Amino acid sequence: MDQDETERIRALGVIAAEFDLDAIRVRTGDAEIEIVRRDPSVVTVAAASPAPGPAPVAVASGVAAENGVAKHAPPANVKRVTAPVVGVFYRAPSPGADAFAEIGQRVNVGDTLCILEAMKLMNEITTDHAGVVARCLCENGELVSLGQELFWIEP
Repeated sequence: MDQDETERIRALGVIAAEFDLDAIRVRTGDAEIEIVRRDPSVVTVAAASPAPGPAPVAVASGVAAENGVAKHAPPANVKRVTAPVVGVFYRAPSPGADAFAEIGQRVNVGDTLCILEAMKLMNEITTDHAGVVARCLCENGELVSLGQELFWIEP
């Protein structure tokens, strides 16, 4: 195990403990890391192995459909905004503040759509697409995965 991989595992353990998660799984390329808490005071590595084919898409779609978020496929012209990091999704800059982007709002390239908090860092997520916000696929305070769809933008 190299230094970078060890640091990633420690960072995932910190995220799991901070948000009191029972488990967290991250897939990067062919590598998969899963942290499972067996005892509230202990965070252990459950697996670090090559990913088995196209399961990430099926898992992400199944979870979204179970939560009632993405029951229908987006129209062909929809542009997807995805999470560039694992983090906690926030629609507004602070509790009680207006959301960065509302459903039906017109946005321009570079407009901030949300914040992803990762290891105490607030990452503003901007859009690369101009258009109208068609859907927000995450709940405020939800932990999102790398590459998870956050918003749909219609031209």
